[in-house]
Amino acid sequence: MMESKMSFPQRVTGVVRLLRPAQWAKNVFVLLPVFFSGSLTDVAVLRDALVAFVSFCMASSAVYCLNDVMDVEADRQHPVKCKRPVASGAVGRVEAIIIMLLLAVGSAAMMLLLPESHRFYSWVILGVYLVLQVLYCLWLKHFALVDMLVVATGFVLRVGMGGTACGIWVSQWIVLMTFLLALFLVLSKRRDDVVIYRRTGRQPRRNTHRYNLEFIDQVTILVATTTLVCYIMYTVSPEVTERFHTEILYVTALYVLAGIMRYIQLMVVDQKGGSPTKILWRDPFIYVCVIAWALTFAGIIYL
Repeated sequence: MMESKMSFPQRVTGVVRLLRPAQWAKNVFVLLPVFFSGSLTDVAVLRDALVAFVSFCMASSAVYCLNDVMDVEADRQHPVKCKRPVASGAVGRVEAIIIMLLLAVGSAAMMLLLPESHRFYSWVILGVYLVLQVLYCLWLKHFALVDMLVVATGFVLRVGMGGTACGIWVSQWIVLMTFLLALFLVLSKRRDDVVIYRRTGRQPRRNTHRYNLEFIDQVTILVATTTLVCYIMYTVSPEVTERFHTEILYVTALYVLAGIMRYIQLMVVDQKGGSPTKILWRDPFIYVCVIAWALTFAGIIYL
Protein backbone atom coordinates (compact mmCIF):
# COMPACT_ATOMS: atom_id res chain seq x y z
CA MET A 1 0.00 0.00 0.00
CA MET A 2 2.84 2.35 0.87
CA GLU A 3 4.38 1.94 -2.58
CA SER A 4 1.13 2.65 -4.46
CA LYS A 5 0.73 6.04 -2.73
CA MET A 6 4.20 7.22 -3.65
CA SER A 7 4.72 9.69 -6.48
CA PHE A 8 7.14 9.00 -9.33
CA PRO A 9 9.81 11.42 -8.00
CA GLN A 10 9.60 9.73 -4.60
CA ARG A 11 10.08 6.32 -6.18
CA VAL A 12 13.08 7.58 -8.16
CA THR A 13 14.53 9.03 -4.98
CA GLY A 14 14.04 5.68 -3.27
CA VAL A 15 15.86 3.84 -6.05
CA VAL A 16 18.75 6.32 -5.93
CA ARG A 17 19.01 5.88 -2.18
CA LEU A 18 18.97 2.11 -2.68
CA LEU A 19 22.12 2.41 -4.80
CA ARG A 20 23.85 4.35 -2.01
CA PRO A 21 25.85 6.68 -4.28
CA ALA A 22 27.55 8.24 -1.25
CA GLN A 23 29.22 4.86 -0.66
CA TRP A 24 30.84 4.99 -4.09
CA ALA A 25 33.62 6.97 -2.42
CA LYS A 26 34.92 3.59 -1.24
CA ASN A 27 35.60 2.68 -4.86
CA VAL A 28 38.30 5.34 -5.03
CA PHE A 29 40.51 2.45 -3.92
CA VAL A 30 40.23 1.24 -7.53
CA LEU A 31 42.28 4.29 -8.54
CA LEU A 32 45.10 3.73 -6.03
CA PRO A 33 47.31 1.66 -8.37
CA VAL A 34 47.19 4.48 -10.92
CA PHE A 35 48.07 7.09 -8.30
CA PHE A 36 50.92 5.15 -6.69
CA SER A 37 52.37 4.05 -10.04
CA GLY A 38 52.78 7.65 -11.18
CA SER A 39 50.41 7.11 -14.13
CA LEU A 40 47.90 9.89 -13.44
CA THR A 41 49.10 11.78 -16.50
CA ASP A 42 48.54 8.82 -18.85
CA VAL A 43 45.17 9.38 -20.56
CA ALA A 44 44.79 5.76 -21.70
CA VAL A 45 45.43 4.45 -18.19
CA LEU A 46 42.99 6.95 -16.69
CA ARG A 47 40.33 5.85 -19.15
CA ASP A 48 40.71 2.20 -18.12
CA ALA A 49 40.73 3.21 -14.45
CA LEU A 50 37.47 5.10 -14.93
CA VAL A 51 35.89 2.04 -16.56
CA ALA A 52 36.96 -0.08 -13.60
CA PHE A 53 35.68 2.53 -11.15
CA VAL A 54 32.22 2.71 -12.78
CA SER A 55 32.07 -1.09 -12.96
CA PHE A 56 32.80 -1.42 -9.26
CA CYS A 57 30.26 1.28 -8.42
CA MET A 58 27.62 -0.78 -10.19
CA ALA A 59 28.79 -4.01 -8.55
CA SER A 60 28.84 -2.51 -5.06
CA SER A 61 25.37 -1.02 -5.56
CA ALA A 62 24.14 -4.47 -6.63
CA VAL A 63 25.49 -5.84 -3.35
CA TYR A 64 23.76 -3.06 -1.39
CA CYS A 65 20.47 -4.05 -3.04
CA LEU A 66 20.94 -7.67 -1.98
CA ASN A 67 21.98 -6.64 1.51
CA ASP A 68 18.90 -4.44 1.97
CA VAL A 69 16.62 -7.24 0.80
CA MET A 70 18.24 -9.82 3.08
CA ASP A 71 18.38 -7.49 6.13
CA VAL A 72 14.99 -5.83 5.75
CA GLU A 73 13.56 -7.14 9.03
CA ALA A 74 16.70 -6.38 11.05
CA ASP A 75 16.99 -2.94 9.47
CA ARG A 76 13.46 -2.08 10.60
CA GLN A 77 14.64 -2.54 14.20
CA HIS A 78 17.69 -0.28 13.74
CA PRO A 79 17.36 3.42 14.70
CA VAL A 80 19.08 4.57 11.47
CA LYS A 81 18.85 1.67 9.01
CA CYS A 82 15.06 1.61 9.33
CA LYS A 83 15.07 4.54 6.89
CA ARG A 84 16.67 2.49 4.11
CA PRO A 85 14.46 2.22 0.99
CA VAL A 86 13.50 -1.44 1.30
CA ALA A 87 13.06 -1.35 5.08
CA SER A 88 10.91 1.80 4.87
CA GLY A 89 8.87 0.49 1.93
CA ALA A 90 10.08 3.12 -0.53
CA VAL A 91 11.34 0.30 -2.80
CA GLY A 92 9.80 -3.16 -2.98
CA ARG A 93 11.83 -6.34 -2.54
CA VAL A 94 11.14 -7.62 -6.05
CA GLU A 95 12.04 -4.24 -7.51
CA ALA A 96 15.30 -4.22 -5.53
CA ILE A 97 16.20 -7.69 -6.80
CA ILE A 98 15.57 -6.68 -10.44
CA ILE A 99 17.76 -3.60 -10.00
CA MET A 100 20.44 -5.77 -8.40
CA LEU A 101 20.54 -8.16 -11.37
CA LEU A 102 20.68 -5.31 -13.89
CA LEU A 103 23.57 -3.69 -12.02
CA ALA A 104 25.53 -6.95 -11.78
CA VAL A 105 25.17 -7.62 -15.51
CA GLY A 106 26.00 -4.02 -16.34
CA SER A 107 29.08 -4.16 -14.17
CA ALA A 108 30.41 -7.19 -16.04
CA ALA A 109 29.51 -5.63 -19.40
CA MET A 110 31.61 -2.57 -18.57
CA MET A 111 34.72 -4.74 -18.84
CA LEU A 112 34.17 -4.96 -22.59
CA LEU A 113 35.42 -1.36 -22.75
CA LEU A 114 38.84 -2.45 -21.46
CA PRO A 115 41.70 -3.62 -23.71
CA GLU A 116 41.21 -7.30 -24.49
CA SER A 117 44.38 -8.27 -22.63
CA HIS A 118 43.01 -6.76 -19.41
CA ARG A 119 39.49 -8.17 -19.50
CA PHE A 120 39.88 -11.75 -18.29
CA TYR A 121 41.54 -11.06 -14.93
CA SER A 122 39.28 -8.05 -14.40
CA TRP A 123 36.27 -10.33 -14.83
CA VAL A 124 37.87 -12.82 -12.44
CA ILE A 125 38.35 -10.18 -9.73
CA LEU A 126 34.84 -8.83 -10.26
CA GLY A 127 33.44 -12.36 -10.04
CA VAL A 128 35.37 -13.10 -6.86
CA TYR A 129 34.13 -9.85 -5.35
CA LEU A 130 30.48 -10.55 -6.20
CA VAL A 131 30.60 -14.16 -5.00
CA LEU A 132 32.32 -13.14 -1.77
CA GLN A 133 29.79 -10.39 -1.14
CA VAL A 134 26.84 -12.70 -1.82
CA LEU A 135 28.29 -15.20 0.66
CA TYR A 136 28.76 -12.33 3.09
CA CYS A 137 25.14 -11.19 2.77
CA LEU A 138 23.77 -14.72 3.07
CA TRP A 139 26.08 -16.28 5.64
CA LEU A 140 29.53 -14.89 6.46
CA LYS A 141 28.36 -11.65 8.07
CA HIS A 142 26.91 -13.64 10.96
CA PHE A 143 30.37 -14.75 12.13
CA ALA A 144 32.33 -12.32 14.30
CA LEU A 145 35.82 -11.46 12.98
CA VAL A 146 35.09 -13.26 9.71
CA ASP A 147 32.67 -10.50 8.77
CA MET A 148 35.31 -7.81 9.22
CA LEU A 149 37.96 -9.76 7.30
CA VAL A 150 35.58 -10.25 4.38
CA VAL A 151 34.78 -6.53 4.19
CA ALA A 152 38.49 -5.64 4.30
CA THR A 153 39.19 -8.18 1.56
CA GLY A 154 36.61 -6.41 -0.59
CA PHE A 155 38.75 -3.28 -0.52
CA VAL A 156 41.82 -5.26 -1.55
CA LEU A 157 39.83 -6.60 -4.52
CA ARG A 158 39.01 -3.00 -5.47
CA VAL A 159 42.73 -2.26 -5.62
CA GLY A 160 43.32 -5.45 -7.57
CA MET A 161 40.66 -4.42 -10.06
CA GLY A 162 42.39 -1.09 -10.61
CA GLY A 163 45.67 -2.86 -11.23
CA THR A 164 44.39 -5.50 -13.66
CA ALA A 165 42.14 -3.09 -15.58
CA CYS A 166 45.07 -0.72 -16.17
CA GLY A 167 47.81 -3.31 -16.55
CA ILE A 168 49.62 -2.03 -13.45
CA TRP A 169 51.48 -4.27 -11.03
CA VAL A 170 50.07 -3.92 -7.50
CA SER A 171 52.78 -4.04 -4.86
CA GLN A 172 52.51 -5.88 -1.57
CA TRP A 173 52.67 -2.55 0.22
CA ILE A 174 49.43 -1.29 -1.32
CA VAL A 175 47.69 -4.58 -0.58
CA LEU A 176 48.78 -4.56 3.07
CA MET A 177 47.94 -0.91 3.68
CA THR A 178 44.56 -1.23 1.97
CA PHE A 179 43.62 -4.28 4.01
CA LEU A 180 44.73 -2.72 7.30
CA LEU A 181 43.06 0.62 6.66
CA ALA A 182 39.80 -1.07 5.65
CA LEU A 183 39.94 -3.27 8.74
CA PHE A 184 40.45 -0.16 10.87
CA LEU A 185 37.35 1.47 9.37
CA VAL A 186 35.25 -1.69 9.78
CA LEU A 187 36.23 -1.85 13.45
CA SER A 188 34.77 1.62 13.94
CA LYS A 189 31.43 0.45 12.49
CA ARG A 190 31.38 -2.61 14.76
CA ARG A 191 32.12 -0.38 17.72
CA ASP A 192 29.13 1.75 16.82
CA ASP A 193 26.99 -1.41 16.72
CA VAL A 194 28.15 -2.33 20.23
CA VAL A 195 27.32 1.16 21.50
CA ILE A 196 23.80 0.86 20.05
CA TYR A 197 23.43 -2.63 21.54
CA ARG A 198 24.44 -1.42 25.00
CA ARG A 199 22.13 1.58 24.81
CA THR A 200 19.01 -0.08 23.39
CA GLY A 201 19.45 -3.80 24.08
CA ARG A 202 18.89 -4.57 20.39
CA GLN A 203 21.55 -6.17 18.22
CA PRO A 204 22.12 -4.25 14.94
CA ARG A 205 23.79 -7.44 13.67
CA ARG A 206 23.30 -11.04 14.66
CA ASN A 207 26.93 -11.31 15.81
CA THR A 208 27.08 -8.05 17.79
CA HIS A 209 27.03 -9.97 21.10
CA ARG A 210 30.40 -11.47 20.12
CA TYR A 211 32.01 -8.03 20.33
CA ASN A 212 32.43 -5.60 23.22
CA LEU A 213 34.03 -2.18 23.57
CA GLU A 214 37.13 -3.48 25.37
CA PHE A 215 37.90 -5.99 22.63
CA ILE A 216 37.23 -3.59 19.76
CA ASP A 217 39.24 -0.77 21.34
CA GLN A 218 42.26 -3.04 21.85
CA VAL A 219 42.09 -4.46 18.33
CA THR A 220 41.59 -0.95 16.90
CA ILE A 221 44.80 0.27 18.53
CA LEU A 222 46.62 -2.83 17.26
CA VAL A 223 45.40 -2.35 13.69
CA ALA A 224 45.96 1.42 13.73
CA THR A 225 49.53 0.98 14.96
CA THR A 226 50.27 -1.72 12.39
CA THR A 227 48.81 0.46 9.63
CA LEU A 228 51.01 3.42 10.55
CA VAL A 229 54.15 1.27 10.86
CA CYS A 230 53.40 -0.39 7.52
CA TYR A 231 52.97 3.00 5.85
CA ILE A 232 56.22 4.33 7.27
CA MET A 233 58.06 1.19 6.14
CA TYR A 234 56.59 1.71 2.67
CA THR A 235 57.77 5.32 2.43
CA VAL A 236 61.35 4.48 3.45
CA SER A 237 61.72 1.13 1.65
CA PRO A 238 64.62 1.11 -0.88
CA GLU A 239 62.41 -0.10 -3.75
CA VAL A 240 59.99 2.81 -3.28
CA THR A 241 62.60 5.53 -2.83
CA GLU A 242 64.41 4.22 -5.90
CA ARG A 243 61.27 4.09 -8.02
CA PHE A 244 60.18 7.62 -7.14
CA HIS A 245 63.73 9.01 -6.93
CA THR A 246 63.07 10.62 -3.56
CA GLU A 247 63.72 9.91 0.10
CA ILE A 248 61.23 12.33 1.64
CA LEU A 249 57.99 10.42 1.19
CA TYR A 250 58.10 9.70 4.91
CA VAL A 251 56.87 13.25 5.62
CA THR A 252 53.42 12.20 4.40
CA ALA A 253 53.20 9.86 7.40
CA LEU A 254 52.38 12.92 9.50
CA TYR A 255 49.01 13.24 7.75
CA VAL A 256 48.34 9.53 8.19
CA LEU A 257 49.10 9.73 11.91
CA ALA A 258 46.93 12.83 12.36
CA GLY A 259 44.04 11.27 10.43
CA ILE A 260 44.15 8.04 12.45
CA MET A 261 44.30 9.93 15.75
CA ARG A 262 41.33 12.09 14.77
CA TYR A 263 39.32 9.06 13.65
CA ILE A 264 39.95 7.29 16.97
CA GLN A 265 38.87 10.46 18.76
CA LEU A 266 35.60 10.48 16.82
CA MET A 267 35.11 6.78 17.58
CA VAL A 268 35.84 6.84 21.30
CA VAL A 269 35.06 10.37 22.46
CA ASP A 270 32.26 11.43 20.10
CA GLN A 271 30.81 7.96 19.38
CA LYS A 272 30.63 8.77 15.66
CA GLY A 273 32.33 5.80 14.02
CA GLY A 274 29.22 4.32 12.43
CA SER A 275 29.70 5.76 8.94
CA PRO A 276 33.28 6.19 7.65
CA THR A 277 31.97 7.77 4.44
CA LYS A 278 30.08 10.49 6.30
CA ILE A 279 33.10 11.17 8.48
CA LEU A 280 35.29 11.57 5.41
CA TRP A 281 32.94 14.12 3.84
CA ARG A 282 31.77 15.94 6.96
CA ASP A 283 34.72 16.11 9.36
CA PRO A 284 36.95 19.07 8.36
CA PHE A 285 40.01 17.73 10.18
CA ILE A 286 40.05 14.37 8.41
CA TYR A 287 39.03 15.98 5.12
CA VAL A 288 42.04 18.31 5.32
CA CYS A 289 44.34 15.42 6.28
CA VAL A 290 43.26 13.38 3.23
CA ILE A 291 43.56 16.32 0.80
CA ALA A 292 46.90 17.44 2.25
CA TRP A 293 48.25 13.88 2.08
CA ALA A 294 47.14 13.46 -1.55
CA LEU A 295 48.56 16.82 -2.64
CA THR A 296 51.85 16.33 -0.81
CA PHE A 297 52.32 12.78 -2.07
CA ALA A 298 51.40 13.77 -5.63
CA GLY A 299 53.69 16.79 -5.48
CA ILE A 300 56.61 14.64 -4.40
CA ILE A 301 56.24 11.91 -7.02
CA TYR A 302 54.86 13.90 -9.97
CA LEU A 303 56.70 17.22 -9.80
